[in-house]
Amino acid sequence: MPGGKHVLGQGKNRIFGTAKVGDRGQIVIPQEARRFYGISPGDTLLILGNEASGLVVTRPEILNDLADEILGKEEHKT
Repeated sequence: MPGGKHVLGQGKNRIFGTAKVGDRGQIVIPQEARRFYGISPGDTLLILGNEASGLVVTRPEILNDLADEILGKEEHKT
């Protein structure tokens, strides 16, 4: 990989590197991760977290699909 960067974990879970928080609270997602997940400038990402586990960055559609699945099942119960 360019610049001696490595993608760790080639299975289901991957580590793409680290990101420093800038003065304005912004981070840069590593290029390899942006390419792998098809993240482009202007895309919206969802930030989730809890005290014990930390942060998760994902696409909002992930939760929309989950909500549709849960709510769809709930509709059939009534």
